[in-house]
Amino acid sequence: MGLFGRKNDSAQTSTSAATATATATATVDPALAALTGEYTIDPAHSTISFTVRHAMVTNVRGTFTEHEGSLSLDGTDPTASSALIEVAIASVDTGIADRDGHLRSADFFDAETFPKMSFRSTAVEQLDAETYRLTGDLSIKDVTRPLTIDLEFNGSATDVYGNERVGFEGSATILRSDWGLTWNAALETGGVMVSDKVKLSFDISAIKKA
Repeated sequence: MGLFGRKNDSAQTSTSAATATATATATVDPALAALTGEYTIDPAHSTISFTVRHAMVTNVRGTFTEHEGSLSLDGTDPTASSALIEVAIASVDTGIADRDGHLRSADFFDAETFPKMSFRSTAVEQLDAETYRLTGDLSIKDVTRPLTIDLEFNGSATDVYGNERVGFEGSATILRSDWGLTWNAALETGGVMVSDKVKLSFDISAIKKA
Protein backbone atom coordinates (compact mmCIF):
# COMPACT_ATOMS: atom_id res chain seq x y z
CA MET A 1 0.00 0.00 0.00
CA GLY A 2 1.36 3.42 -0.92
CA LEU A 3 1.07 6.76 0.79
CA PHE A 4 -1.95 8.00 -1.13
CA GLY A 5 -5.21 6.06 -1.52
CA ARG A 6 -7.46 5.96 -4.57
CA LYS A 7 -10.57 8.12 -4.69
CA ASN A 8 -14.00 6.50 -4.63
CA ASP A 9 -15.75 6.22 -8.00
CA SER A 10 -18.39 8.97 -8.10
CA ALA A 11 -20.80 6.53 -9.73
CA GLN A 12 -20.89 4.25 -6.70
CA THR A 13 -24.07 4.12 -4.70
CA SER A 14 -24.04 5.55 -1.19
CA THR A 15 -24.22 2.03 0.22
CA SER A 16 -21.20 0.89 -1.77
CA ALA A 17 -19.31 4.03 -0.82
CA ALA A 18 -20.02 3.47 2.86
CA THR A 19 -18.86 -0.14 2.58
CA ALA A 20 -15.69 0.87 0.77
CA THR A 21 -14.94 3.54 3.34
CA ALA A 22 -15.43 1.11 6.21
CA THR A 23 -13.19 -1.45 4.50
CA ALA A 24 -10.48 1.14 3.78
CA THR A 25 -10.57 2.33 7.38
CA ALA A 26 -10.27 -1.21 8.65
CA THR A 27 -7.24 -1.93 6.42
CA VAL A 28 -5.26 1.27 6.96
CA ASP A 29 -1.55 0.46 7.20
CA PRO A 30 -0.37 1.56 10.69
CA ALA A 31 2.99 2.58 9.21
CA LEU A 32 1.25 4.97 6.82
CA ALA A 33 -1.09 6.25 9.51
CA ALA A 34 1.98 7.12 11.57
CA LEU A 35 3.12 9.50 8.82
CA THR A 36 0.16 11.77 9.46
CA GLY A 37 1.30 15.25 10.42
CA GLU A 38 2.77 18.54 9.30
CA TYR A 39 6.17 18.61 7.58
CA THR A 40 8.66 21.30 6.63
CA ILE A 41 10.62 20.87 3.41
CA ASP A 42 14.35 20.68 4.15
CA PRO A 43 16.07 22.93 1.55
CA ALA A 44 19.51 21.54 2.40
CA HIS A 45 18.45 18.08 1.22
CA SER A 46 15.93 18.98 -1.47
CA THR A 47 16.43 20.04 -5.08
CA ILE A 48 14.13 21.93 -7.45
CA SER A 49 15.59 21.98 -10.94
CA PHE A 50 14.80 22.43 -14.61
CA THR A 51 16.08 21.31 -18.01
CA VAL A 52 15.57 23.23 -21.26
CA ARG A 53 16.87 22.66 -24.79
CA HIS A 54 19.43 25.28 -25.94
CA ALA A 55 20.15 26.13 -29.60
CA MET A 56 18.19 23.04 -30.63
CA VAL A 57 21.13 20.71 -29.92
CA THR A 58 21.89 20.49 -26.20
CA ASN A 59 20.30 20.82 -22.76
CA VAL A 60 20.86 23.51 -20.16
CA ARG A 61 20.20 22.47 -16.58
CA GLY A 62 19.63 24.73 -13.63
CA THR A 63 18.40 24.79 -10.06
CA PHE A 64 16.72 27.20 -7.68
CA THR A 65 18.96 27.14 -4.62
CA GLU A 66 16.55 28.97 -2.29
CA HIS A 67 13.12 27.51 -1.62
CA GLU A 68 10.81 26.63 1.22
CA GLY A 69 7.59 24.76 1.68
CA SER A 70 5.41 22.46 3.69
CA LEU A 71 3.55 19.18 3.42
CA SER A 72 0.42 18.17 5.28
CA LEU A 73 0.14 14.38 5.17
CA ASP A 74 -2.84 12.30 6.21
CA GLY A 75 -1.90 8.63 6.26
CA THR A 76 -5.46 7.51 6.96
CA ASP A 77 -7.04 9.66 4.23
CA PRO A 78 -4.22 10.56 1.83
CA THR A 79 -6.53 12.51 -0.51
CA ALA A 80 -6.69 15.11 2.30
CA SER A 81 -2.92 15.66 2.04
CA SER A 82 -1.53 18.87 0.55
CA ALA A 83 1.70 20.63 -0.42
CA LEU A 84 3.00 24.17 -0.78
CA ILE A 85 6.35 25.21 -2.29
CA GLU A 86 7.74 28.73 -2.76
CA VAL A 87 10.89 29.40 -4.78
CA ALA A 88 13.10 32.51 -4.76
CA ILE A 89 13.54 33.40 -8.44
CA ALA A 90 16.78 35.30 -7.80
CA SER A 91 18.37 32.04 -6.63
CA VAL A 92 18.35 30.56 -10.16
CA ASP A 93 21.70 28.91 -10.88
CA THR A 94 22.75 27.42 -14.22
CA GLY A 95 26.48 27.70 -13.56
CA ILE A 96 26.91 30.73 -15.86
CA ALA A 97 26.59 34.12 -14.16
CA ASP A 98 25.64 36.03 -17.32
CA ARG A 99 22.94 33.52 -18.19
CA ASP A 100 21.57 33.61 -14.65
CA GLY A 101 21.40 37.40 -14.84
CA HIS A 102 19.46 37.17 -18.10
CA LEU A 103 17.00 34.73 -16.54
CA ARG A 104 16.43 37.14 -13.64
CA SER A 105 15.83 40.04 -16.02
CA ALA A 106 12.53 41.26 -17.49
CA ASP A 107 13.20 39.12 -20.59
CA PHE A 108 12.39 36.06 -18.50
CA PHE A 109 11.36 35.93 -14.83
CA ASP A 110 11.64 39.64 -13.95
CA ALA A 111 12.80 38.66 -10.46
CA GLU A 112 12.77 42.23 -9.17
CA THR A 113 9.04 42.60 -9.84
CA PHE A 114 8.05 38.98 -9.23
CA PRO A 115 10.50 37.57 -6.66
CA LYS A 116 8.75 34.25 -6.04
CA MET A 117 7.36 31.28 -7.91
CA SER A 118 4.92 29.05 -6.06
CA PHE A 119 3.04 25.78 -6.31
CA ARG A 120 -0.01 24.99 -4.18
CA SER A 121 -1.67 21.58 -4.48
CA THR A 122 -5.39 21.10 -4.99
CA ALA A 123 -5.78 17.30 -5.35
CA VAL A 124 -3.93 13.97 -5.08
CA GLU A 125 -4.61 10.63 -6.76
CA GLN A 126 -2.82 7.29 -6.82
CA LEU A 127 -1.44 5.86 -10.08
CA ASP A 128 0.09 2.66 -8.70
CA ALA A 129 1.55 1.31 -5.47
CA GLU A 130 4.20 4.02 -5.09
CA THR A 131 3.37 6.65 -7.73
CA TYR A 132 0.98 9.54 -7.26
CA ARG A 133 -0.35 12.47 -9.27
CA LEU A 134 -0.33 15.83 -7.53
CA THR A 135 -2.46 18.52 -9.14
CA GLY A 136 -2.22 22.17 -8.18
CA ASP A 137 -1.67 25.78 -9.21
CA LEU A 138 1.72 26.97 -10.42
CA SER A 139 2.25 30.74 -10.24
CA ILE A 140 5.07 32.38 -12.20
CA LYS A 141 5.20 36.17 -12.52
CA ASP A 142 1.54 37.26 -12.62
CA VAL A 143 0.21 34.07 -14.24
CA THR A 144 -1.34 31.13 -12.37
CA ARG A 145 -2.13 27.94 -14.28
CA PRO A 146 -2.81 24.31 -13.32
CA LEU A 147 0.12 21.91 -13.14
CA THR A 148 0.19 18.15 -12.68
CA ILE A 149 3.24 16.50 -11.13
CA ASP A 150 3.81 12.74 -11.09
CA LEU A 151 5.54 11.83 -7.82
CA GLU A 152 7.19 8.73 -6.43
CA PHE A 153 7.08 8.22 -2.66
CA ASN A 154 10.63 7.22 -1.65
CA GLY A 155 9.71 6.21 1.88
CA SER A 156 10.25 7.47 5.41
CA ALA A 157 13.08 7.26 7.92
CA THR A 158 14.43 8.71 11.16
CA ASP A 159 17.76 10.44 10.61
CA VAL A 160 20.76 10.47 12.98
CA TYR A 161 19.42 13.62 14.68
CA GLY A 162 16.08 12.01 15.46
CA ASN A 163 14.15 13.84 12.73
CA GLU A 164 11.32 11.92 11.08
CA ARG A 165 11.66 12.37 7.31
CA VAL A 166 9.68 11.54 4.19
CA GLY A 167 10.99 11.71 0.65
CA PHE A 168 9.43 12.26 -2.77
CA GLU A 169 10.77 12.74 -6.26
CA GLY A 170 8.91 13.67 -9.40
CA SER A 171 8.74 15.67 -12.58
CA ALA A 172 6.48 17.65 -14.89
CA THR A 173 6.83 19.20 -18.32
CA ILE A 174 5.48 22.66 -19.10
CA LEU A 175 5.44 25.15 -21.95
CA ARG A 176 7.08 28.26 -20.54
CA SER A 177 5.03 30.47 -22.88
CA ASP A 178 1.92 29.45 -20.92
CA TRP A 179 3.34 31.50 -18.04
CA GLY A 180 4.40 34.47 -20.14
CA LEU A 181 8.06 33.43 -20.53
CA THR A 182 8.27 34.08 -24.27
CA TRP A 183 11.73 35.58 -24.92
CA ASN A 184 13.63 33.89 -27.75
CA ALA A 185 16.10 34.48 -30.58
CA ALA A 186 16.07 32.95 -34.04
CA LEU A 187 19.07 30.90 -35.18
CA GLU A 188 20.64 31.43 -38.60
CA THR A 189 20.38 27.71 -39.26
CA GLY A 190 16.70 27.64 -38.33
CA GLY A 191 14.95 27.08 -35.05
CA VAL A 192 15.27 29.14 -31.90
CA MET A 193 17.75 29.67 -29.09
CA VAL A 194 15.58 28.37 -26.22
CA SER A 195 12.89 25.71 -26.46
CA ASP A 196 9.39 26.40 -25.22
CA LYS A 197 9.26 23.04 -23.46
CA VAL A 198 10.81 22.89 -19.99
CA LYS A 199 11.14 19.85 -17.73
CA LEU A 200 10.77 20.53 -14.01
CA SER A 201 12.24 18.07 -11.49
CA PHE A 202 11.62 17.79 -7.75
CA ASP A 203 13.60 15.82 -5.17
CA ILE A 204 12.05 16.58 -1.81
CA SER A 205 13.01 15.68 1.74
CA ALA A 206 10.67 16.93 4.47
CA ILE A 207 10.96 16.84 8.26
CA LYS A 208 7.99 16.17 10.52
CA LYS A 209 7.22 18.96 12.96
CA ALA A 210 7.37 18.06 16.65
